[in-house]
Amino acid sequence: MFTPKYPPPDTAAASAPVTAEVPAVQTPAPVVPAPVSQRPAIQLTPGTTLALVGGGTAVVLVVGTVLVSMLLAVAITAVSVAVTAVVLRFLVTDLRKGR
Repeated sequence: MFTPKYPPPDTAAASAPVTAEVPAVQTPAPVVPAPVSQRPAIQLTPGTTLALVGGGTAVVLVVGTVLVSMLLAVAITAVSVAVTAVVLRFLVTDLRKGR
């Protein structure tokens, strides 16, 4: 199932033997500049720029909202735990006094 499938040997192109002559004197290879990429450059139109800015703003707002919500949830939980601790402290002191 996971083994590679090779083409049958009779469909492979036959290569002719290559004979090369070795020159007696070797000349240094000319310096060739780096090849230029054939990909087209990205062109930002005003609409594309506006879409990128709008998308980035939306991402920042959503992430900010989530982080603020998490911070608010932690703060509310901390306040409720503190209120519960104060109420329990008063209840325990009342029980010790025997009221």
